[in-house]
Amino acid sequence: MKTFEKISKKISKLMIDNPKIKKDLSWYNIVNPEKKEINFLKENFNFSEKHLDLSLTTTIAQRPAIYKGDDYLFIILHFPIMVNGKIEPGEIEFFMSHKLLITLHNGKIEALNNFFKKLSEDKIFSETYKYESSTILLYEILEALISDSFKLLDENNIEITKVENDIFASKQKPITEKLLTLKRSIINIRRIVQNHKNIMKKLSEMKSSLVPQEQIRSYYDTLAEHSQRIWEFSEIQKEIIESLHQTSESITSYRINNIMKTLTVVSVLIMPLNLFVNLFGMNVDPSPMQANTPLFINIILTITIMAIFFLMLFKRKKWL
Repeated sequence: MKTFEKISKKISKLMIDNPKIKKDLSWYNIVNPEKKEINFLKENFNFSEKHLDLSLTTTIAQRPAIYKGDDYLFIILHFPIMVNGKIEPGEIEFFMSHKLLITLHNGKIEALNNFFKKLSEDKIFSETYKYESSTILLYEILEALISDSFKLLDENNIEITKVENDIFASKQKPITEKLLTLKRSIINIRRIVQNHKNIMKKLSEMKSSLVPQEQIRSYYDTLAEHSQRIWEFSEIQKEIIESLHQTSESITSYRINNIMKTLTVVSVLIMPLNLFVNLFGMNVDPSPMQANTPLFINIILTITIMAIFFLMLFKRKKWL
């Protein structure tokens, strides 16, 4: 049985009660924690003020970390989330002790919101209900968050395919912007998940009176493997994007060279014609045309022969 309770606008509580186990498991989900929510934790739990201050919405940690309190763990983790079309780090703080898990975040992490909602609506029969262990609840939350990271990588793959098609379909104009956006997304994902594997390895060493140690190690080792796969996939995507960028630049350079070649050919062909036109602009009396002298005819023939010569030469060189 699961019991949902709305303690305040920002604090929700979920009680997980397995009749086979004596004491219930409590999950407090706190969104956008401010002083009021931190005071609630101070009044009801024996957490360090230093750790509580780190949980304020205005405080952003620069790296993931695990701290040990007197009888609890304080964990800071970051996960990639999509915000207004850009990938940003979503920070979550966890307070975990026996039969208790508290999550604090800014409310923008949809995977966490959806998991809490499904669990509170009894839509999923989780391992957490089976063991009523905060260690297993944390594992299932992290599994949902990591699975969501894979979805972001899948979305990047779709965008990479679109950009590749645009490159070879000669749609050069929007490609550079798309490539830079994808590159930024991959860099952000890699920066966010770079320490996940080590964190999961540390969590695999946790002990619980409700769950066998080997099972805990198996669960969190699986998460470590998933984190490693995200890192490897993002590395592959990074290499593909860099290759596509180089290909795009090569195609652009090739087209510019073709344009310059065409302009050069046109310029060379126009040179004798310009000379011809300039003859008619000569300020002499009589003009070359009026004089109708053999010299004028020879000049025109020479100009025509030169134009034909250059045209044939360019065709022979395969410049046209």
